[in-house]
Amino acid sequence: MTIRYGFLSTHPPTRCGLATFNAALAGQLDRTGTPGGIVRVAAAGDDFRPAPGVVHTWTAADPAGWRDSAEVLNTFDVAVVQHEYGIYPGRDGGEVLSVLRRLTVPSLVVLHTVLTRPTPRQKSLLEQVVAAAGAVVVISRAARDRLLAGYAVDATKISVIPHGASDYAGAPDRRYERPHLLTWGLLGPGKGIEWALRGLARLRSLDPMPVYTVAGRTHPKVLELHGEAYRAGLHRLGADLGVAHHVRYESAYLDEAALGGLVRSADVVVLPYDSTEQVSSGVLVEAVAARIPVVATAFPHAVELLTDGPGLLVPHKNPAALATAVRRILTKPGFAAALRERSGHAEPAPRWPVVARRYHELAATLVAARARPVAGVST
Repeated sequence: MTIRYGFLSTHPPTRCGLATFNAALAGQLDRTGTPGGIVRVAAAGDDFRPAPGVVHTWTAADPAGWRDSAEVLNTFDVAVVQHEYGIYPGRDGGEVLSVLRRLTVPSLVVLHTVLTRPTPRQKSLLEQVVAAAGAVVVISRAARDRLLAGYAVDATKISVIPHGASDYAGAPDRRYERPHLLTWGLLGPGKGIEWALRGLARLRSLDPMPVYTVAGRTHPKVLELHGEAYRAGLHRLGADLGVAHHVRYESAYLDEAALGGLVRSADVVVLPYDSTEQVSSGVLVEAVAARIPVVATAFPHAVELLTDGPGLLVPHKNPAALATAVRRILTKPGFAAALRERSGHAEPAPRWPVVARRYHELAATLVAARARPVAGVST
């Protein structure tokens, strides 16, 4: 079935996880038939240069933005809406609900955050979003279980489709003579890099001592509100701990080829996130798909993918446990290779073409249901 998809999301040149996710999914779904289009949600400081595939831009400054966005999405066969509380105008991003209620085409909403302890308004909003959607996708079983346990939603609407993975697997890129630890992604408070630095300081006895790369720009919203204060604090902490010369910060934007080489150069991917709520992590999925051992705090998506899987879980804000886990991977003979072979209990990280096929199949059921005549009504 040929379906023209309209997408509502942040989108490149905005650089955030949601924009990257939407670009990857849209790019793959376009290959299934007639090209679709993106309604891009943009903040005041974003880059507004024309971007391929973007047919409309919604800014918070436009009071009719939600109405215009819905009208553009109604020109497609299915609207795919990426949902995060912080990207849409209105309190808790509530104007996305106005868009959904104005749609005349089937809608497929992807929930990237499902909170355990939402505010009453956040809980009500998410329940209304699910009610208004034709179908809802969550990216992990943890998100589905949390949604069904904590929110009044129709379970028959909920599907689990994993985050897609790029093809970063391949021959190791041995760009460092020392063991290489890596964290990548947008930088800001909550990323937990300070705990990784404290863990690195506990690895001084290793010979050679690892080098730790922190790759990624500061998150645009963090940059707008606080500048580079978080990154500057990390530099000061590294100096205070005496590990600054073992840490490399790569703040330049990396294209897919450059990022793939960096990932393949890692011996351990370190995800020291502070959040106990995170039910979706694209970086985690990419690391697992690339078969790089992971040391991560026990956020929900990590628990799901790494339990008896290709990595180790450590408590939050515990540099001693983090250092012990890294040391074990780097020094225990055969342990890193054994981790790479462990698949755990979760579904293997699928490549983006497989993920897009599952979205297409789900969208096709929405289109078919809409076209089906109502029983008892002649056509």
